[in-house]
Amino acid sequence: MVIKEGDWVLLYIDAKRNYLARVRRGHELHTDEGVIALDELIGSEYGSTLRTHLGVKVIVTRPTLVDIILRGFKRSTQIIYPKDAAFIVLNAGVGPGSVVVEAGTGTGALTAILAYLVRPSGKVYTYEIRKEILEVAKRNLRRVGLDKYVEFKHRDVRKGIDERNVDAVVLDLPDPWTVLGNAYAALRSGGVVVCFVPTVNQLERTVCAMREHGFIKVEGLELLERRYKVLPGETRPVNVMVGHTGFIAFARRP
Repeated sequence: MVIKEGDWVLLYIDAKRNYLARVRRGHELHTDEGVIALDELIGSEYGSTLRTHLGVKVIVTRPTLVDIILRGFKRSTQIIYPKDAAFIVLNAGVGPGSVVVEAGTGTGALTAILAYLVRPSGKVYTYEIRKEILEVAKRNLRRVGLDKYVEFKHRDVRKGIDERNVDAVVLDLPDPWTVLGNAYAALRSGGVVVCFVPTVNQLERTVCAMREHGFIKVEGLELLERRYKVLPGETRPVNVMVGHTGFIAFARRP
């Protein structure tokens, strides 16, 4: 695929030196291995190579959505990390054509993943009470061309959800139990509600409230991520791991 102006690229020198950039005429990327002229990439193909001004080889490859979210999104709030987001969307049954309500838009990281999955005929309705944060999310989604699959709502989801017969409701809020009645009313039969919370106290209150509202298949869990240093004769876990990021509570409308 030919690289055009405005495209995202991942520029790989080595495992520690790889950079996300957007191709713009007249722009340069400065690294400790030399300067990369980004306009030289226009018309070349993903998988090609170039040299920095110091002669260091750079591989030009196509980034994933996760690369862009983690490195290219402006952050106004903490994001839901890929290990949690992947589990959430899979267990919520989100796919092409799904209609999803999200509350707590934040930076728009999970919004982007949801929009990416519901394409081309689905829709994400995302509620955010803070207007300035919602504007950041809009700009982030626009940067990856996914904003057309999202309706951004500057509203307090606690006061109601407009949509009905949706496939999933995803809540990234400090008090999701206050929204579970609205979520139940919005979901179709078999639809899934997912809540992401940081503390055990919030998890307990959320799960108990799910049962009280009549949801079934209620469960709470957390996911831990541990990477490995893999070298001949030296393979072992790395010294630092991504431990607790949050708890996830799932439930289904009968």
